[in-house]
Amino acid sequence: MALTSSSYSVRFPMDTIRYTTLGRRKQPRIVSVRRASKYPSIFAKILEKTESMGVPTVVTTAASVAETAMLARSLAQSYLPLEVRQYISYEVRSFVKRSMVHYFNSSQMTITIEEFEGYYHNEVFDAAKAYVATKISPSNKRIKVSKHENDSNYEVAVERDEQVVDVFNGVQFQWVLRSQRVEKNSKSRSDVRIFELSFDKRFKDIALESYLPFIVKRSTSMKHQKKKLELFTLDESYWSSWTSVTLAHPSTFKTLAMDADLKRSVMEDLDKFVKRSEYYKRVGKAWKRGYLLYGPPGTGKSSLIAAMANHLNFDIYDLDLTAVKDNSELRRVLIDTGNRSILVVEDIDCSIALDNRTTDEPEKSRNQKVTLSGLLNFTDGLWSSCGDQRIIIFTTNYKDKLDPALLRPGRMDVHIHMSYCTPSTFEALAWNYLEIKEHPLFSKIEEGIKETEVTPADVAEQLMRNESVDSILEGLVEFLKVKKIKNQQEKDKTEDKTEETKLKNKKKTTKGKESKVKKNG
Repeated sequence: MALTSSSYSVRFPMDTIRYTTLGRRKQPRIVSVRRASKYPSIFAKILEKTESMGVPTVVTTAASVAETAMLARSLAQSYLPLEVRQYISYEVRSFVKRSMVHYFNSSQMTITIEEFEGYYHNEVFDAAKAYVATKISPSNKRIKVSKHENDSNYEVAVERDEQVVDVFNGVQFQWVLRSQRVEKNSKSRSDVRIFELSFDKRFKDIALESYLPFIVKRSTSMKHQKKKLELFTLDESYWSSWTSVTLAHPSTFKTLAMDADLKRSVMEDLDKFVKRSEYYKRVGKAWKRGYLLYGPPGTGKSSLIAAMANHLNFDIYDLDLTAVKDNSELRRVLIDTGNRSILVVEDIDCSIALDNRTTDEPEKSRNQKVTLSGLLNFTDGLWSSCGDQRIIIFTTNYKDKLDPALLRPGRMDVHIHMSYCTPSTFEALAWNYLEIKEHPLFSKIEEGIKETEVTPADVAEQLMRNESVDSILEGLVEFLKVKKIKNQQEKDKTEDKTEETKLKNKKKTTKGKESKVKKNG
């Protein structure tokens, strides 16, 4: 049978004697099929099959199927619990949905974008996470919302298994976030997140060459506009991965109680560093800079780090070396730090016993802990080039306890001595806490500060008392006098102990010589 018309009639033969209604003969049924020429082969087969079967057979079969379905539904409602019926219904719908998706997506291509690529964070994943959040529409049923205490706005993100549709240059793209929990060991689990990007395979070049680059560029711009500082720390429960909180430290170079000349020098060095991308490429060095902050406790080392982060708009990664089990894990967590960031290792002299590189130990023992060699390889070795615009800061109360190899230029480029309070430091503190720049007692206080070893933290504590300005400054004068006496007493005790130790060592040496003489005699 030839199908040439877009609309025509087909007459099916009917048994007019058996099929009558109320004594009237049933008229032959006319079936009109439009646009049949679009599917000629399929339609021809349907007609051929129908003509061969006969309408009564078709009707009888359909009625039997319907009756069977109604019977099965009735039995299920009568004898099956509600939970079982819901489960069966869900599985049937899922099967139909998967079948339809497979049918309609046969021409679809899917790109998977994993969160991590080896040691590194996948830049495309981070970009997609930020970009897709802006494409959430009212059709989405589930979204993720969060807000930090100090933030004014809510953060909205796509929830896993939720589809987000985007149109770029007339091409439709579907995004879905997948998540799978992976067991690292008996005590550690980690979530592996993947974005799936689906589209018509004809537009593969547009997806790879235009759409994804557009998303990366757009997310970078969004990040700079909404940049908020974060403080990262290691979470040992998730395979020593970085977790973050919002960094809302108020310290800035304007409020920092620090010697004015030293403060200016640090700011100029930081500004020069972030602008010298081409210089570091030309000389063949990694774009990083190391700072060693050393001095007594309470001299403002942590406040200086926060001021540097606020000045540069850099995130901070606070690394506790005791949370890292070996050199291999140290490399992984350090490489996982982002660009434009500050890596901080506080109290490096006492946070972990760093073994000297020349120490002869069994290979098994060396592989089970962080060594000085492993730390040096990242600060100045091949691994140090894995990232740009990174600042590494070590702090210590006792500089002389550190291995000289850790202090040389190229590792710790700038050494900053965080000293006791100076007159200029006091003036900054007085302005920050009391909002005054002059007072008759300033000369006495500054004289006392010159004669007494007192930390900025001690002075700040005195200035925080809830009293009048005159009472606070008078109390500070008395505090400096008492502090001077205490310092002298502690110094005398230290000298006495030193003398006792020398005498004991001298006596031991004398006894040793006498015993040798007796043996020789």
